[in-house]
Amino acid sequence: MASQTFYSQIATNKRQSILLAVILGVILGVFGFSVGFALGGSASTGVIATLIAVGLAGVLSVGSYDGGDQLVLATSKAREIDPQAAPQLMNVVQEIAIAANIPMPKVYVIDDTAPNAFATGRDPQHASVAVTSGLLEKMDREELQGVLGHELSHIRNYDIRFTLLVGVLVGSVALLSDFFLRYTFWFGGGRRDDREEGGGGLQAVFMIVALIMAILAPIASALVQLAVSRQREYLADASSVELTRNPHGLERALANIASDKEVLEVASRATQHLYFTNPIKKFEARSAGLMSTHPPIVDRINRLRQLTGEAPLDPAETQALSGLD
Repeated sequence: MASQTFYSQIATNKRQSILLAVILGVILGVFGFSVGFALGGSASTGVIATLIAVGLAGVLSVGSYDGGDQLVLATSKAREIDPQAAPQLMNVVQEIAIAANIPMPKVYVIDDTAPNAFATGRDPQHASVAVTSGLLEKMDREELQGVLGHELSHIRNYDIRFTLLVGVLVGSVALLSDFFLRYTFWFGGGRRDDREEGGGGLQAVFMIVALIMAILAPIASALVQLAVSRQREYLADASSVELTRNPHGLERALANIASDKEVLEVASRATQHLYFTNPIKKFEARSAGLMSTHPPIVDRINRLRQLTGEAPLDPAETQALSGLD
């Protein structure tokens, strides 16, 4: 396997993430225009509906931007750690924060034996990192460095804000879809006089387009959100190697956490995308119908091996790790 630098991986994943976010913005804009034209029968109402959809996304963004991180920490039952209680954890966070050239984030611990971690906040100046007690118990220092390098990379790369933006766009598409379907059900769509506008045929076309998008746009947006989340995970893995200069600690941490059978009780569908690896295991009942927000562990490890020119996982290793994430 040809080696690949973490700089090239970072550049590629950034480009792909931005492209996916642009696609989400286009979906929201086209959907908003279609709904406005279908209900109002003119381009001006389409533009107004688009502006309303974008304004809604802005309002949701402000609310999430201001208090979303504290809600996530409270939901996860995370408590801020006393530096004297976990000196190795604080030391590792501090050394990686220095390497990343970001302020020291607040550090929290979740009392749970399942090993995992996540970062949250709106920017490096207002960021927090939370780790489970199981992570501290089960990881050696190199593995802990790999995990925290990944999480602090999410902070340095502004993934915490980027995923917030993507989540708000997806939520706005879902809200617009729900509004349009309910409006159409109760009022039957637009009521403008065709003779006044001379655009009844075009309005009917946009009504069909809007109905199709109302059904498909939320699904497409969710799939794009999953793709964005996966690209940011690849990006954080490569950035972790840049900060620690040690892909092997991160590789071991990925394999060990994926193989761990402990269940992280505080994780939910709303917070699963934040964690280092998907906290909802395939064998759990709550995973039914769940699409993974993280790339497969095998793919993440093989990408790390590309950085050193090592051979990918052999068939036995691949089989052992497949389906655990």
